Amino acid sequence: MNHLPILPILVPLLGAALSLFVEHRRYGPKVQRSVAWASMLLLALVEVLLIAATSQGETMVYLLGDWPARLGIALVADRLAGWMLGTTLLLAAACLLHACTGWDRRAPHFHALFQFQLVGLNGAFLTGDIFNLFVFFEVLLIASYGLLLSGGRGLRLRIGLHYVVFNVSASTVFLVALGMLYATLGSLNMAEIGQRIAELPPSHLKLAKAALGLLLVVFCAKAALLPLYLWLPESYARAPAAVAALFVIMTKVGLYAVLRVGTLWFGEGAGALAGYGADWLLWAGVGTLLLGALGALAATRLRVQVAYLVVVSAATLFIAFALGNAGTISAGLYYLPHSTFTAAALFLVADLIRRRRWRAGERGERDLAAALPGKTVPGLLFLVGAVAVAGLPPLAGFLAKAALLSAVPDAHTGVVWAAVLGSSLLVIIGLVRSGIRLFWHVPGEDDAPPPPEGEVPTRPFETAATGALLVCALAMSVFAAPLMRQTDAIAAQLLAPQQYLHDVRGTTPQSRQP
Repeated sequence: MNHLPILPILVPLLGAALSLFVEHRRYGPKVQRSVAWASMLLLALVEVLLIAATSQGETMVYLLGDWPARLGIALVADRLAGWMLGTTLLLAAACLLHACTGWDRRAPHFHALFQFQLVGLNGAFLTGDIFNLFVFFEVLLIASYGLLLSGGRGLRLRIGLHYVVFNVSASTVFLVALGMLYATLGSLNMAEIGQRIAELPPSHLKLAKAALGLLLVVFCAKAALLPLYLWLPESYARAPAAVAALFVIMTKVGLYAVLRVGTLWFGEGAGALAGYGADWLLWAGVGTLLLGALGALAATRLRVQVAYLVVVSAATLFIAFALGNAGTISAGLYYLPHSTFTAAALFLVADLIRRRRWRAGERGERDLAAALPGKTVPGLLFLVGAVAVAGLPPLAGFLAKAALLSAVPDAHTGVVWAAVLGSSLLVIIGLVRSGIRLFWHVPGEDDAPPPPEGEVPTRPFETAATGALLVCALAMSVFAAPLMRQTDAIAAQLLAPQQYLHDVRGTTPQSRQP
């Protein structure tokens, strides 16, 4: 048995344990950072090997404890899992670089929590069992609670508690849905459920629909879909910059779950459950897209505006996945890492701006129209990020939206085109207004003169982390053709789940092999 699929979970898990071991004061931050980067480099090596193995269409199945897949825990690595693992790795490396400039020393257990977050993220993308999807959801959420609340007080602590309560409530619903699903179908393995749904007797249909509907609600809550997105803007806006940037990928876990179960369970061979929930997800995605764009337009703080842009990107992906054809799924998968990198980069840009204002004496919470010293570097980074996240040509956001709109079925052309183009216009207006207020501010009579640009202290690694994310987004434009070929292959594999079902259900434990 190939042990590669379990290594993206084991490596950060061991890194988290070692990080806890070296947290004692005598070791110092340098040792903790060395452990974190060693773990990250080893994880990068493992994931490169895994992505190379799955990029040709192979589905790797790993049976923990050598139990049959229908009874035990199965990890499954395919093209989609590799795509999500690669996106998470690049994002996490930039976030770790930003945090190592000093913020990690102010957050107790930061490096251990960061590694546990990677355990939850990687496990969610690799698990082939719906109950263990719940387990990995909880691992990443518990780590996120610690990261969000570390060193927090006042308003951030209160908003963080709202975040905790919301997610604990969603997790409770998740458990109820899993109980109903197991009572109806007798299995929690995703491939086994996909097979049993196709053979479901009519007498069990209503209970199965109720259980599956609750699961979709939970996934939509995690991915911030209308009306369950109200928790996100303030939570992300109040988080430390590196943490907020890492949190961008968390909404994508819910979207990944919707895409995975939708193609496995609600495809053409699902009988009465074929296409279950797709229309509702489409219309909820359209509503979320418009409300998220209005939120970005109305925001008076840059961090809140970026948080609403995360909602906009999630809504765009819901539309792409709900339409359910190869073209829209491929466009959505191409858009997913691009929107992740650009939104995360803008959170880091917002932190660069905040620190410059703090150095200039602006200690309080200010709106977008406050004076900003040392504008050149953050201005250029903001310009690139704004053009990318707004979907302007020739960058990957424009290419992804163009591919999405060209693949929309005729029945939904008017609604989807209007929502995507209208929301893009609102986002552009909001970002232009922010840029004008941030970088073209005219000092008033009461404004203190800002220090000369050369006197504004900088942290090169913070700028490097922000630039690295933007370079990833720009590279997606340069290498659009091979990346879109890969997303086309992922979409084709997802829409033909028979091979996935066969590989998982047909994998026998080593103890039973001749």
